Amino acid sequence: MPKDDWVFWLNLTNIVLGVVVFLAVLLVAYAVVWELVSRYKKPRNVANLDEELVAMLQDGLLVPGLGVTMQDGGERVKPLPEQPAEKKPSSE
Repeated sequence: MPKDDWVFWLNLTNIVLGVVVFLAVLLVAYAVVWELVSRYKKPRNVANLDEELVAMLQDGLLVPGLGVTMQDGGERVKPLPEQPAEKKPSSE
């Protein structure tokens, strides 16, 4: 039965796709359970988050001369004051 070779490959493809779908369902179920468990856990102490954010920003996350959003390629918040161009002394 050489003409029935395609049936083998069709069955093999169906089995592989079934395994992939089964793994995807397991992954989604795991993510849902993880989310539900994390929601019922004790919430983190959010009282000090503002203080932590201020401390992080003062410790050097902001680069002098760049605005708050410039670090990710955004626009400047305040324009820099113009600095006079330095002229090199001519050696003539």
